[in-house]
Amino acid sequence: MSKQPDILFLEEWLRNKCGAASKLNPRNSNSPSARAIIQAWADLRDSLQYETFSFHHLQSLKILVNSQTSLHVADPHVKLLVAILSFPNRSIPHESYPLMFRLLYIWVRKTLKPTSATIDSVVEVLSRLISVQFDSRKDPFFFSEVILLLGAISFELSSSERSKTTCLELLSMLLVKEYQLLGSFTEHVPDVLAGIGYALSSSVAMHNVSILDSLFEIWVKENGPQGSISQGLVILYLVEWVMSNLVNFQFLDKLHMFCQEVFQKFKVNYAPFAVFMAGAGVVRASNRYMLDNTKFDTICKVRASAIVSMEALASNLFSRMLRPDMSISGDDLRDRLLLQCVSLALAQTGSFSSNSSFFVCLALALLTEILPLPCMCKSALELPRGCGGLKLTEIKEHLDNILFKEAGAITRIFCNQYVSADEEKKDVVENLIWKYCQDLYFGYRKVALLFKGKENKHLEGLGKIAESSFLMIVVFAFAVTKHKLSSKFTQEMQIDVSLKILVSLSCVEYFRHVRLPEYIEIIRKVVANVKENEHVCASFVKSMPSYVELTNSPDLTLDQKTKYIWSKDDVQTARILFYLRVIPTCIEHLPSHVFRDMVAPTMFLYMEHPNGKVSRASHSLFMAFISLGEESEMNGRFSLKEQLVFYYIERSLLGYPGATPFEGMASGVVGIVRHLPAGSPSIFYCIHNLVEKADRLCAEVLTNDADAWKKLQADTEPCKRLLDLLLHIVFLVDIQVLVDLMKLLAQLINKLPQDAQNMVLNELHSQVAESDDVIRKPILVSWLQSLSYLCTKASQENGASKKSPSEDHFTLAHIADPRNWVKFTSRL
Repeated sequence: MSKQPDILFLEEWLRNKCGAASKLNPRNSNSPSARAIIQAWADLRDSLQYETFSFHHLQSLKILVNSQTSLHVADPHVKLLVAILSFPNRSIPHESYPLMFRLLYIWVRKTLKPTSATIDSVVEVLSRLISVQFDSRKDPFFFSEVILLLGAISFELSSSERSKTTCLELLSMLLVKEYQLLGSFTEHVPDVLAGIGYALSSSVAMHNVSILDSLFEIWVKENGPQGSISQGLVILYLVEWVMSNLVNFQFLDKLHMFCQEVFQKFKVNYAPFAVFMAGAGVVRASNRYMLDNTKFDTICKVRASAIVSMEALASNLFSRMLRPDMSISGDDLRDRLLLQCVSLALAQTGSFSSNSSFFVCLALALLTEILPLPCMCKSALELPRGCGGLKLTEIKEHLDNILFKEAGAITRIFCNQYVSADEEKKDVVENLIWKYCQDLYFGYRKVALLFKGKENKHLEGLGKIAESSFLMIVVFAFAVTKHKLSSKFTQEMQIDVSLKILVSLSCVEYFRHVRLPEYIEIIRKVVANVKENEHVCASFVKSMPSYVELTNSPDLTLDQKTKYIWSKDDVQTARILFYLRVIPTCIEHLPSHVFRDMVAPTMFLYMEHPNGKVSRASHSLFMAFISLGEESEMNGRFSLKEQLVFYYIERSLLGYPGATPFEGMASGVVGIVRHLPAGSPSIFYCIHNLVEKADRLCAEVLTNDADAWKKLQADTEPCKRLLDLLLHIVFLVDIQVLVDLMKLLAQLINKLPQDAQNMVLNELHSQVAESDDVIRKPILVSWLQSLSYLCTKASQENGASKKSPSEDHFTLAHIADPRNWVKFTSRL
């Protein structure tokens, strides 16, 4: 039972668990051949025979150590190594000792049952060497390898109690006296911690408290190793392994001692991050035995003590980091490390406690350590002559950090904790998240404007962090909507939460690169709460950047201000697009003055945006506004709708073809003729300008090209599309406007070449024939017959005697006069 078959070398297992490969001994690649291993042992035997040890023999040791995975060290080999270590003249190079310690360690761990006598001889030699070598030279490699070997021997069941006690005494003494050796050589930490793990799992309890003190105090001692998240992870898995051993071996006294010393006694010299990760290790180990009735009581007591200690550490941490004004303090490196460990430990253990302290700590960790994008953007904007700004290496290091890779798991635990947290903590965290969204928007917008086309790799790295931030925000917002948009909360609270979520999502819209069902569900729920309340609708619209803010550069350098182009501000555009899409859903309850002052300027500005998707959204918003019922507020003879139509038509046609998408403009025109009052001057203005624009475009196509009319057959030709729109609205406008429209259309069609006329007339014939409007159809039939007659007559007389302009104008003008329809019809 002394060896767990799946964990042969504890230090390598710990390195793999925390994602750190061994830098000292690359044993897994290019392993030496069997011949090289046999020759290496032969060379070492020669060194013993001649009592000499040269560089050649040092290389032999390295060959053997590099084959650790496949190497078998037998008792004769051990006796050979012991004899070499016992050279009386001490002529062995100092760097040889750690390698021989490693070979002895391989022997202890891989031999099924090493003999007690051989172990005793090894321990005796180690005792002599430690007293001599550490007095002559300090070496971290020597230190880590001897700690590892001493721990492994103390853990080996076949070792005598005397040898175990001696090893534990030596190990404890070295940890107390020589811990500074790890201060600058943290790559040796997994080996030292593995040695401690072996020692804590020993059947002998001597020096247990001293070893525990060293394990948890070493990180805060002067010149000791600096704690890190990877080392915290090593502690977590180490304690899990130790707890499993103590439970399996029924070492209940050591189990209770561990629990008492680490979790029940408050020791100020213990590093908080190490204690927290140890608690997480206990929780992980306990999960394995919860269904085992014979071990349930014991492990439950230890688990409970560990959780209480972890909760206390988390509670003290967030009370230090969260200021009264709800700002976050992240200046203390020890607090930051503990915060990182809290988040990673919870991701490794799952939800084992409903204490709200964990929930707040996870929020702080996500916002400041795992997804610290606002801080990174702020650093990126610093001038080179100052702090140097954000370096690309820093971004890459963050992307490779284990915390960032665990962002998804941590977010999942965070949202699970939300459900069980108390309402006060929920409100605190929600406000932190919503503020984070705004900080993210303003910070990343500046960085995108400053770096675009210059530091694209910086933007690419920051964008990866931003994508994870967006997912975190959406998942959290989804949890909030499920909890708070329910009958358990007042309508006022639901509306307040909905408004905050909407504004926050607008800030992160730029980072939405995938279609998430949760995102759509959130929008659906919060809009349903907002759209019926006039005050909330107005508040949402007022949160949109003003026209002045949209068209002026953010606070960047003077050079940036001179080059700022609002339509190229992609982050801002994405946010405005969000508003353009959401406002139509609540426009029915939006006060007219708010639409006039806040929405209309932005809507008309973004109609000229070069991105067709954005421009179409602006037209759709106008269409939604025009489609509303009767205006509640009138301004003189014109309603707000009628006032906006004049500017809308002017703006749309000015940008067509080009910036104005035809589909967007068509929807706006249809909205105008359908929803404005009959005979509205705005409708007359609309159709007059459409015909004028169509006339101009057709003239441009037909100039100096006899066959240019064929272009009018293409549905994508701008003038053809306008003609189609005019023919379509013939069936939509009210009767008062129809007369004017028919007159203008007749004049326009009469100017076209004969083939183009025939094409348009055929389309009109087809549409009139399919119409089921019993009021409009007789009028259109008579008009179309008269128009066809005039076009045919004009074509026949074109080569003989052309009528004067005044005569032609008179005839076309009278086509739209109802009094003349009967005359034209009778003539036909």
